[in-house]
Order: sequence, then structure tokens, then C-alpha cells
Amino acid sequence: MNNHFLRNLWVGLLLFIIINPFIVLAQETPNVIIVITDDQGMGDLSCMGNPYVKTPNIDKFYKEAVRFTNYHVSTTCAPTRGSLMTGRHTNRVNVFHTITGRSLLFEDEVLLPQVFAQNGYTNGMFGKWHLGDNYPYRPEDRGFHEVVRHGGGGIAQGPDYWGNDYFDDTFWHNGELEQYKGYCTDVFFSEALKFIETNKDNPFFCYISTNAPHAPLNLPEEYYNQYKNIDDIPERIKRFYGMITNIDDNFKILEKKLDALGIADNTILIFTTDNGTAGGNKVFDAGLKGSKGHVTEGGHRVPLFIRWPNGNLTGGKDIDKLVAHYDLLPTFVDLLGFDFTPVKPLDGKSLQPLLYDANPNWTNRILYLDTQRMQNLIKYKSYVVMDDNWRLVDGKELHNMNSDRSQTKNVIDQYPEVAARLAVGYETWWQSIMSEDPNERYAYIKVGSPKENPSRISAHDMFTGKHAGSWHQHGAAKAVQAAGRWKIEFVEDGEYAITLRRFPRESGLAINETFAAVEDVVEKERPMPASVKTDFEKAFLYVANQNKNIRIQPGQEEVTFNGNIPAGKYDMEAQLIDKDGKVHPAYYLYIEKL
Repeated sequence: MNNHFLRNLWVGLLLFIIINPFIVLAQETPNVIIVITDDQGMGDLSCMGNPYVKTPNIDKFYKEAVRFTNYHVSTTCAPTRGSLMTGRHTNRVNVFHTITGRSLLFEDEVLLPQVFAQNGYTNGMFGKWHLGDNYPYRPEDRGFHEVVRHGGGGIAQGPDYWGNDYFDDTFWHNGELEQYKGYCTDVFFSEALKFIETNKDNPFFCYISTNAPHAPLNLPEEYYNQYKNIDDIPERIKRFYGMITNIDDNFKILEKKLDALGIADNTILIFTTDNGTAGGNKVFDAGLKGSKGHVTEGGHRVPLFIRWPNGNLTGGKDIDKLVAHYDLLPTFVDLLGFDFTPVKPLDGKSLQPLLYDANPNWTNRILYLDTQRMQNLIKYKSYVVMDDNWRLVDGKELHNMNSDRSQTKNVIDQYPEVAARLAVGYETWWQSIMSEDPNERYAYIKVGSPKENPSRISAHDMFTGKHAGSWHQHGAAKAVQAAGRWKIEFVEDGEYAITLRRFPRESGLAINETFAAVEDVVEKERPMPASVKTDFEKAFLYVANQNKNIRIQPGQEEVTFNGNIPAGKYDMEAQLIDKDGKVHPAYYLYIEKL
């Protein structure tokens, strides 16, 4: 081999590296970190034009990242997580509500952390899960190796540890209860940093899912003080913004850790949120109509910032094509070259062409979102049909997004052919959803399994038409009335103890015990209300071959029913009944295979 040939070979190789840097650099498997906040909308960042909120560190990240300006999620918390985790529309996967058994993500769905794990990643999840608190729906059952989480959709909700208030709380660490010191957001980030440092030498997926700035708006006083003297901001938004600034400070700590470990360049870092703002639009709406729960833009168009220096995803580039949360899973599969064959059809589409192609072949998609929040899916309920240029809202309003992003002008009479085209799309899409029979399927909590025994279950997951707040710890304290049933699968024949309680075991409270409201302080917005009801007289259980009443004795904390129950799927009723015969749910249940 002569010198001339070798020289030409090296020149050719050098040119290949210069022209194709992504191909060469991407040979080292990148880490992936998703930071997703709760109830923070498009306008709740300084980089989006908000003149009040202080987010200097996320603003800096914004300038360094690729930004999707037309990115859409679901209008509430759990539905967004259901789609993000599966690459499928949330109506398909049993996550079209945030309570009443319709936030448990079907067991037969393949989740993003499982895909990562099957391709050699170690996975950590920190903060809010909201896709099931019992086996087989917990994050540790779905592909995560390290988990620190609160219960339910927010701290102090029914599934959460009794009395948590954002400070020095008790969380589930890999299925076991553990108390942590400090403010909840600080804890979730610090535990994530420990996970990152432990796994820095091998590819990891880290999912940091804050419950902040979701209500109750509890926060450290130092963050409240940054806003307390701004007269133009309502009291609740001062708290809301303070929680966001705390997240921003933690985001800075995260970035410093990545730099210190020397892994920042080879980490795909994502910042996003789970739905539109929960009230921030009253101060600054970023030109979007509506807020959390609404099918107008303010309810579901949110930030999505992505940075990956080794993958050439930097530089403050904006991408304005219509994309959605269920696009993230297929995008990761594409970007990282994962071995993955979907078990079920995906609704998502890989965003790689938008990220890398100068002139991507990207068709004008039609996407569909709705706000269901019912026990079963209902056609035409609170929906929007979207393409790059138009929004059809509830079949009655048509908005041109090129000239009216704030959706102030209904032009359906001027463009009936556009409305008709989008309406036909909705009909086809709805038929596709119904073809999977989501209204005929239920997610059953499995009891009697060595994976979780006993199972601690709350009224949060009870099927009921009128929940009246029974899903929350405050509902137990106030003894709100509700009735319903749980979907329970006993995995083995055997002797079971089924215990009904008003308050969970960690509370140490008797069924008819009273207590005063927790004193309010500046850091806490919504204290535990007083317990006043003292007239529960009997407990009732109906499941499988059990149909029994037991009288409640003075000072009794719980009532236990014992029986031999055959394996199977059952509807279970568990009630506390007062002296007037009024029915209340057993706000907490413990089911143990003996």
C-alpha cells in the first residue's frame, strides 16, 4: 500500500467526519433525561415572554436547545403521561381520567422505560408517576430500576402517604416507604442526581417528573418572598411562580452535575410540561386561549426543548411543525437505533426528520385531543382536531392558526370545507379508538401477589360517578359521601384478609376519631381540614363469595373481613355506613393473602 493511497484514505475519512458528524459521534450511546413539570404552561417561563416569573436557568437552556413551538400534550396530567410512556393516544391505554380507575395504564402496553431497559439502559424515575400505585401498574413494575415517588396525582392525594405536605415527606423508594428531608422538588432532583452519578459510566434514562407547580401551592418561604411584594400578581400565582423558580434552580444544579461528571455533551436533555397552565394565564397567557383542562391552545400547547451536543441538537433552532407527546417514544427508537417492534400500533411518529433534515418530508398531519374525565369514553366530548394551519374545536369553532393563534375569531362559516375535512378525520379517528374496545376493558389491581402483599388501595381508584372528593385525603378527613366499586383481581386461590379503614394505617387514627385542622403557615396553602364525623356504625364488604356487615366498635381503627376467595377478577364494594344509613367509601383498603 503506497503513501499516496494512504494519504487519500485519511483525507477521505476526514471529509466523512466533517460532513457526517452525527454518524460518528452517535456511536457512543447517549444518556437521556426528561424533566417534566406539572401544570406549567407555555407562558409560565421568562423565555416565553413572561415579565414576572424568574427562570434564568431554563431560559439559558432554551437558547441552547432545539425548540418545538407547536408541541401538544393532553389537557390534564395522567393522560399526558399515558401517551408519553406508550407512543399511543391516551384514550387507547385506559388513561383518560386522573382518578376513578381510569388512570391505571393497561398492563399489556409496552412502556418507554421497558424499551430503554431492553436496549441496555438503566432507568430511574423521580417524583410524580400517576399511572397506578398498585401492582402491576407501579413504575418499578414497568421498567424502572430506581424509583422515588409520591402517590396518586399529587402530594396529599388519597394514594399518597398520610399527612405529606411537600416538606420532609415520606415517599415510596423502590416499593418501600422512606422519609426524606427537605422540600419535595429538591428531594426528587437530589435523588435523581444520585442515580445519575451512580450510573454515569453506562447509558441511563432518568425521568424527573415534578409534582410542582401543581396545587396545593406549598413552597419554601424564600421562593414565596421573591414574589410577595409584586402587586400585579394574585396571591396564588405568587406561590405558583415561586414553585417554578425553585424548579429552575434545581434545573441549574442538574446541569452543573452533568458538567462535573463530563457527560453533558452526550446526554439528551429534555424540558417539557404535562398540560397547560393551572392559572398562570391570568397573568401572562403567551397569546394562547384557555388553560389546563381546556381544548383550546392554552390547555395543551406546551414547551418542548431538547439539547444533545454530541447529536448536533443545539443552537436555539425553532421547529414549528405540529407534533405531540406520543411522538417521543418513536423518536427515541429512531435516534438511538433501538431494537423495538411495537406490539400495538403507535399513534406517534419519529421526529428525527424534523431534527436533522434541512427539507424534511413531513406531511401536514391531523392530530386529535380531548378532555374526557369520565368513567367511559364519550364521543364528541370536549375535543379538538388539529393540523398545521387549523383548529376545529368541539365541531363548532374553526380557527386559522396562522392569523389567529389566540383563537378569537370563529371562521367556520367562511371555511366550511376545512371544517368538514377535519370533522371526517375525527370520525375516522374515533372509530380507530373504539376498535380497541377501551370502554369494555378495565385495569384490575392485582392482589395476593408476592410482588405486593398486602396491597394498600385507596378511593382514588374507585369507579364512581360522583366522587365528591373521596379520592383525596381531605375527602377522608371530611368523610365525603360517595359509592362505587374497585376492579380487583385475586391472583391465587387462598385465605385473604380484607381490611376497611377511613384513614390509612400510618395515620394511627380511629375510624370515628376527630382532629383539628392543621395550622396554616406562609409556606402551605391548603392545610388538612378538621375531622368532625364520629357516627360510623358498620362496615360492609361485597366481593366474590363475601357479602358481610361488621359493626364498628368504639375506638376501632379498622375492620377486617377474612375469607377464602377463589382466584379471579371481581367488582368489589367496600363501605363505611353511618347511623343514618348513609353510605361512604372505605377510603383505604388493605388486602393481604395470608
